[in-house]
Amino acid sequence: MTPPMGLEAAVRLTEILLALALVQQSLEHLTRFRNERALFGARIVLCALVVAGVASPWPLVGLAGLSLVILHRFQGPYNGGSDRMGLLALWCLTLAHLAPSRPLQELAFGYLGAQLTLSYFISGAVKIVNPDWRSGRALADVFQFSTYPVSEDLRGWAGRPRVLLAMSWAVMLFELAFPFTLLWKPALIACLVVAGTFHLANACLFGLNRFFWTWLAVYPAILWLQGRLIH
Repeated sequence: MTPPMGLEAAVRLTEILLALALVQQSLEHLTRFRNERALFGARIVLCALVVAGVASPWPLVGLAGLSLVILHRFQGPYNGGSDRMGLLALWCLTLAHLAPSRPLQELAFGYLGAQLTLSYFISGAVKIVNPDWRSGRALADVFQFSTYPVSEDLRGWAGRPRVLLAMSWAVMLFELAFPFTLLWKPALIACLVVAGTFHLANACLFGLNRFFWTWLAVYPAILWLQGRLIH
């Protein structure tokens, strides 16, 4: 059996992946207004220091402080769920570094893994009480009316109600069952592969690239949490 991931290794992997995700987001702003270039240019520099492991944990502290400035600039997490998850990961990592005791460090990092689990479960719970999701209509609307650059071939999926019904229930049941994967590591790894593939497909088909990189960055937290709970 593979030994559980240690806290330090999981934190380090998460902060590297999150820094790379934040760089990808920040690059979008370098051709915009001057104040945005300054904010996100500074964030890229701090992310590079995080990846390099220089002066840890102060680049993370700097990123956390800068996140408050960015929130004020845009009056909130302007890109929705991916920004919220990125902020949660950033602050949990910062607290995990600054916490004065091991139990508090584990609590801060474990909270991130728990929130990732809930993000899938709550998403499934919201969908399953929606009659449009239970009937497959919600997915049909996604393909038919999406403003994202969906090809005409993909829009044709809106005319396949049986396929969309099966896909809708597969998504809902997967999300609702996700917390149970914490009971068995192979199941968790398999579900993370499936979930990551789902996010990658959304990035390629609908341009939701931020979700893929941000959620991927948090996967080490839930792998660590699973090992911590079971062992």
